[in-house]
Amino acid sequence: MADRHTRNGGSDTAVASPSGVRNVALVGPSGSGKTTLTEALLAATGTVSRAGSVVDGTTVCDHDPAAVRQQRSVGLALAPLHHDDIKINLIDTPGYVDFIGELRAGLRAADAALFVVCAADGIDDTTVALWQECAAVGMPRAVVISRLDHPRADLPGELAACQQAFGAGVLPLYQPVGDTGLIGLISQRLSDYSNGSPPVAGTPAEADLAAISEARDALIEGIIEQSEDETLMDRYIGGEEIAEATLIDDLETAVARGSFHPVIPVCTATSVGLAELLEVMTRAFPSPVEHDPPEVTSPGGAPHEPLRADPDGPLAAEVVRTTMDSYVGRVSLVRVFSGTLRPDRQVHVSGHGLAERGHADHDVDERILHLYSARGAELEEVPYCVAGDLCALTKVSSAETGDTVSSPNEPLLMATWPMPEPLLPIAVVANNRSDEDALARNLARLVAGDPTLRLERNAETNQLVLWCMGEAHADVALSRLRSGGADVGTEDVRIPLRETFATKGHGRGKHVKQSGGHGQYAVCEMEVEPLPRGSGFEFVDKIYGGAIPHQFIPSVEKGVRAQMAKGLLDGYPVIDIRVTLLDGKAHSVDSSDAAFQTAGALGLKDAAANGKVVLLEPLDEVAVTMPDEHLGTVLGDLSARRGRVLGTESAGNGHSVIKAEVPATELLRYAIDLRSMTSGTAAFTRTFSRYEPLPQGMHAPA
Repeated sequence: MADRHTRNGGSDTAVASPSGVRNVALVGPSGSGKTTLTEALLAATGTVSRAGSVVDGTTVCDHDPAAVRQQRSVGLALAPLHHDDIKINLIDTPGYVDFIGELRAGLRAADAALFVVCAADGIDDTTVALWQECAAVGMPRAVVISRLDHPRADLPGELAACQQAFGAGVLPLYQPVGDTGLIGLISQRLSDYSNGSPPVAGTPAEADLAAISEARDALIEGIIEQSEDETLMDRYIGGEEIAEATLIDDLETAVARGSFHPVIPVCTATSVGLAELLEVMTRAFPSPVEHDPPEVTSPGGAPHEPLRADPDGPLAAEVVRTTMDSYVGRVSLVRVFSGTLRPDRQVHVSGHGLAERGHADHDVDERILHLYSARGAELEEVPYCVAGDLCALTKVSSAETGDTVSSPNEPLLMATWPMPEPLLPIAVVANNRSDEDALARNLARLVAGDPTLRLERNAETNQLVLWCMGEAHADVALSRLRSGGADVGTEDVRIPLRETFATKGHGRGKHVKQSGGHGQYAVCEMEVEPLPRGSGFEFVDKIYGGAIPHQFIPSVEKGVRAQMAKGLLDGYPVIDIRVTLLDGKAHSVDSSDAAFQTAGALGLKDAAANGKVVLLEPLDEVAVTMPDEHLGTVLGDLSARRGRVLGTESAGNGHSVIKAEVPATELLRYAIDLRSMTSGTAAFTRTFSRYEPLPQGMHAPA
């Protein structure tokens, strides 16, 4: 595995025009072969001397130590290559659901998506959901059916599964012949990969042509349906042979606008399909000029006219990934949407809207010293980066994932892409006091690079809680913290409870002390009663006749509030009570604000001793979406977690949604357990609802 390093003199990797760029995100489930396909394409175009191996940890994209250890991608990686004078920025994205934030960042940086599915594994729900996300924004898509050499490979079955899952417009362009041949359904020409890539063109056998006739007819009809020439279908039905050039032009137009989705069978072991895939990406996928950039505003929210992929337009780039490197420090991978980035220039870095994730809003001017073309872990210096291209910046200290890079003379801000909510809490601790500073530094760097993480500093439990997407995500996060030099461990997450009165209680607070000079004297009588959940705290003054001087009434309330914050049983804050001040005594000399604060606190404690105080636990409202086949299992599990089911409704497409109220203490590992019991096909959201009494016999967690 190569260490990250920089090289000078890389001007040949800089593209002069956005029309010479294709940005393609590789999307698909873990194990479908995205990284292996990237390696094969890099080798086929001569970008690397030979393809690396995921198992050996020698691939360009999986250079992260965590990716090598897990043998799967854990973050997006950029792998540019050149084909037919076009620069293709391959954006390899993780397929495991824990890293969906990296995948969405990859989609943000791309102008088209290549869905990679294994010929032996079928289509999972996450891939279908991502297809629908791309469809909602009109992103062009193509499908690669990979791993044709797998012992269980079933190309016809996988094609049918893709057509059922992805809907209309999914049709194959090529048909494999034997182990090393591919026939183009439009051209009816044979590509022979017997000697690897590039293939040798040939003429297929008559039997092979007859075998593809039905698929060819379906493809031609599908292309004609997408054609803007309304006479084409009538001419075809009338028996006219439509020119190959006309079909290809209409095909490329339909793919670029996202209404037609070609399927290309590929085998990386034999190189079958690589040349055809490169042709689809360079000729059918749109350039950045054909893709509208995201909307922008000023950092203050003022509207701005829409951007175009114009190298001479206002500068607008977005940080899609942030990493820390031991050699060069912070590395920011950016997609330039408008304008041109140049080295040794001042830029404005703006980030807003992610404060709840630990990213404080910021607007900073910084100088960019160098620009790089990134290929996996390698950085090659370039003289500029035009609109539509991707590049890497180093040592831009304020840049975080999701930030906008623009001109200081015209600062701009792009709204961040949709971020999934992390639902697995991990409490991290420094194992030694000397590691506390290192832990704080590494946590800041970690959260800056991954917006799907949420850092919570819980003042009640004195814990640092890192909210992650799942176990694999947590494993990567902890690995990165430790690689920064901090000895980090974990501990059980503690859920902060609350206390309240279950019955009325009468309390007397008496604080009398005599010493030389002024003493302390304060007495108060109060009644405490419970209020409905969510009511908060009420303080009622029913003092008559000046038993307690008016100026000391707020002092009693202040003392009660202070004791409520400290708790009465186990040190948890007291909520939802009404305290009525009934009577008291004062001394003309020895009474004071401090004395009545102490008396107020003592009165609340005495009321607790005379009444009944109970513990309350937080209750969350949970919405679980899952395939109907798992409905019974999930319902049973929610019941075992002391959940109260509020209702079940259909979500369409064979899915249901369960809404329930579940104690937060029962949800600490729910992200892991739900994935296990539904084979990763279910998802859930949670929001705080209210506090409820802890069941009788249950104790506060240690």
